[in-house]
Amino acid sequence: MNILVIEDDRRLADLIARRLRTAGHTVETCDDGSRGLDRATAGGLDLAIVDVMLPGMDGISLTRTLRDRDVAIPILMLTARDGIDDRVDGLRSGADDYLIKPFAFDELLARVDALARRSRGAPAGAILRHGAVTLNPRSRRVHVEGEEVELTSKEFDLLTCLLEHRGQVLTRAELKELVWDFPFDAQTKVVDLYVHYLRRKLGAGGDIIRTVRGVGYSVGR
Repeated sequence: MNILVIEDDRRLADLIARRLRTAGHTVETCDDGSRGLDRATAGGLDLAIVDVMLPGMDGISLTRTLRDRDVAIPILMLTARDGIDDRVDGLRSGADDYLIKPFAFDELLARVDALARRSRGAPAGAILRHGAVTLNPRSRRVHVEGEEVELTSKEFDLLTCLLEHRGQVLTRAELKELVWDFPFDAQTKVVDLYVHYLRRKLGAGGDIIRTVRGVGYSVGR
């Protein structure tokens, strides 16, 4: 994968780049949020690793701006802030995963691999349909009543998971495991947050996602 690391700590950025290159990835680094935004917007990237505290533009604003511009590459956010609210802010901005400093490089590589698997989509490539919603795992495109809807990588993965398990009720814990690969703190409302995003973006198609009170979510048969 071609990975952009936006991190102003040059020593840490160089260490991350070295480990990623050893794992077979192509890596670019940037130490400024504004320049990182320009590079990420230019395209040709498979993943961005973004620090929260950056000169020029902070990582939260950078990520939110990328999503506003419909740049859907997976984003792994790095931060020294470990509060639940901080993690939710990062995810709400459009990040796909969140890693707290200091971290083990093996965990960083595992999370990068997990995001890569998710971004590749379902291997079978079968078109998934329910109600007004059509999802193509190969092209990673979603349409509602024939109109394309732009989703972030993680929103797409969540919708894919729900459609693949159509007729089943998936608990929040199961969705965290299936979609995010790594379990979040039990109090983190990441599933509810992303279901809210999906329903809003799907508009008339959002009613296919049913809330099962006290359990989780499902898409009916």
